Amino acid sequence: MQLSHIVIFAAGGLIFAGFCPSRLRGWLLMAASVVALYWLQPTLTIFYLDFALPTITLTLAVALWWLTRPPETPALDGDDRLALALLAGLVLALSATRYLAPELRPTASRAPDVPPVALALLLLGLAGWLISRAIRARHGRLTAALIALVGLFIILKTPPLASGLAAALRGLTGQNQALAAPLDLEWLGFSYIAFRFIHTVRERQMGKLPALSLREYVTYIIFFPAITAGPIDRAERFIKDDRALLPAGENPAARLLTAPRLAEAGGRIGMGLFKKFVIADSLALLALSAANAGQAQSAGALWLLLYAYAFRLFFDFSGYTDIAIGLGILLGFKLPENFDRPYLKNNLAAFWQSWHITLSNWARFYVFSPLSRALLKRKVKAQSAVFIAQMATMLIIGLWHGVSGGFIVWGIWHGLGLFVHKWWSDRTRKWYLSLNQKPRLKTAWTAAGVFITFQFVTLGWVWFALPLESAWPVFWKLFGMTP
Repeated sequence: MQLSHIVIFAAGGLIFAGFCPSRLRGWLLMAASVVALYWLQPTLTIFYLDFALPTITLTLAVALWWLTRPPETPALDGDDRLALALLAGLVLALSATRYLAPELRPTASRAPDVPPVALALLLLGLAGWLISRAIRARHGRLTAALIALVGLFIILKTPPLASGLAAALRGLTGQNQALAAPLDLEWLGFSYIAFRFIHTVRERQMGKLPALSLREYVTYIIFFPAITAGPIDRAERFIKDDRALLPAGENPAARLLTAPRLAEAGGRIGMGLFKKFVIADSLALLALSAANAGQAQSAGALWLLLYAYAFRLFFDFSGYTDIAIGLGILLGFKLPENFDRPYLKNNLAAFWQSWHITLSNWARFYVFSPLSRALLKRKVKAQSAVFIAQMATMLIIGLWHGVSGGFIVWGIWHGLGLFVHKWWSDRTRKWYLSLNQKPRLKTAWTAAGVFITFQFVTLGWVWFALPLESAWPVFWKLFGMTP
């Protein structure tokens, strides 16, 4: 999000909180999130793709809502029909803005004409119906949806595959295929959207997903404060806040624009703006990058660049999270925290409980816990099961950022670090507990843990900041060695 987007969202949130009738809040929020989905989508070079991708997001949301409904749910009720009609109407209305002046269009570029869009919506609906008829078993449908989501995620996150798909799309539009690049498929928020989709599919497979209306499901998936940088909320938590927006009689909770709420929201948004646009953007001038890594003449200079990158990353991500949480508060939602002073934690496990918390929790729920349980059931030794599960979890977190050598090494780096930490803590637990009787020694040990953990995490950012071929020389140069 740019500063102009945030200002407009905050102003809209004030109007929403102060003047929107409670019976319309949920509907207006869904409509605003749909418009924001198209408005925030980056401009793409492939014709009409920056309109098609948000439309596909909405189509997937409708399809997965249908698939994840409880088995006993009857046919569409009145609210679901209204939500479906509103979604289709909004897409067609956004398409019709092609006739407006460029500065008045809410879409990234000029949208396609209305008739082709209407036809595409009908064909997508028909395709979904045919697929659901072809796969009769409900569990089979959910499994197929899960495989499709993971497959699409892998394609978009793997540069050669993304370039191949971009070339194919350029061929369909008559554009130069030689110019195809992964950035041709820059899909707004897909990393977060995909993990929300997978969350709802897995929760339905386990029978834990609450019944959601179409409006509730779509709003959860594309809630505009959290669309670009998270957090990855859980549906059951999000929906409690959403339902509190509906008519509540004289319940004071139904009044959104209160002085404490306004102060809390303003404080978080202001803090986020300062972190992102003052601190992070200033540190970006100094932070380690492929452009300046080769210019550093000494190990000390490289460490300075790396520390700047570490803090720039934190203030950038946590700043956007503060903004999202502040906007959420303004709209009546308490989004989960994503950062809790991670660089002050005294071990790596504590770091991962306080850095990108919702992503870490997602990976623990859907990768580490089920994988470790499955390995233990197969009589794999506990230590080996933990090692495999930790490595797999951190690799998934690394690959979530992109399928590349650097992110793979970064995931392995943290997976090994977590395993070594567990091995060490298991063997020193009694000794560590004895430090409660020696407060000065415990304070010194805690400070040492904070220092070591920060250095380990910071070294790992080398693989995050640089391409793999550049990261190795920089890593060794940090220690005064030449590869």
